[in-house]
Amino acid sequence: MRYFTKEWYEEAQIRSFLIFHETQKEWEAEIAWYESEGLNYKEICKNNLESKRADLLKYLPAPFHPYIEDGTLKSEFPSEELRKMADQWLLEYDEKSKERGTAYRNYYNSIKSSLPENVIELYEKSLHDARVTSTEKHLKDEFIMTLDCRGGYHYLTDIRLTFTGVQKIQLANVSLGSGWLYDEVHLTETGFELHVLLDGPLMEFTISAENVKIEVIS
Repeated sequence: MRYFTKEWYEEAQIRSFLIFHETQKEWEAEIAWYESEGLNYKEICKNNLESKRADLLKYLPAPFHPYIEDGTLKSEFPSEELRKMADQWLLEYDEKSKERGTAYRNYYNSIKSSLPENVIELYEKSLHDARVTSTEKHLKDEFIMTLDCRGGYHYLTDIRLTFTGVQKIQLANVSLGSGWLYDEVHLTETGFELHVLLDGPLMEFTISAENVKIEVIS
């Protein structure tokens, strides 16, 4: 089972569209602040919605669609009906998201003792927000990826990942500059399989290998 997929990430991004101002006073104060800056808050809300229209229609239930189609989902103070629908969706989504995270953590803990030490380090020293700077394939069963981790949580410099005993690569032509969002590790009969969600553009990268070498290179 895949846990952190492109579809999962797309749905997560529309969550913010269902967070509303608590009171009419707060709503009007927001509009006034934007106006003081020479900006039209309602137009900005409509433009933001338009950029996510396809995903909003895809992931939100039909009762939300009229608000999406006419652009009022975020450009008007919400009606009680809309607010109740949003609260219910958020409650269900957050519970579903929590269950997904728990399910993967349970799976990872169940396989951790069978994974190579370097694979454990690869997963546990999160590469979130690292940037792909190069990829290369010299040997038939070897794949190398270089990352700039200065914007991440660990290493804080460039690192080189050398995957050895590679059996499968999906999307080997990763776009340079892509951001590392989320990853998950799965145990296989011959090693492990790494799934990575990358941004810029949003894409999924998968590699199956026997092991990985992690080198700090600067």
